[in-house]
Amino acid sequence: MYISASPKKNEVITTARLPIDTRNKLIILSRAKNMTKSQIIIESIEMFYNQEEKEMDSYTLGLPYFGKYNLGEGDLSTTYKQRIKEKIRARQNSY
Repeated sequence: MYISASPKKNEVITTARLPIDTRNKLIILSRAKNMTKSQIIIESIEMFYNQEEKEMDSYTLGLPYFGKYNLGEGDLSTTYKQRIKEKIRARQNSY
């Protein structure tokens, strides 16, 4: 009798075609590290992704966040000097 372990709610089954030598390396690694083949593949992808993420420039990393929080004032980058002067004046007048 064969009982298959069903994937958890946040997991999906994905298949990949591996060359025989890569498959053999995977098996050797899984035995040496006492890990499942899935764990080795997941860890490898995470390491590769983290390496790629480090190589991305700051603009690309920040792209999902640009414009996310809209204050309704579209001229903040062009009127910042005027705003700073107003804040300084307000602070001086409050004493």
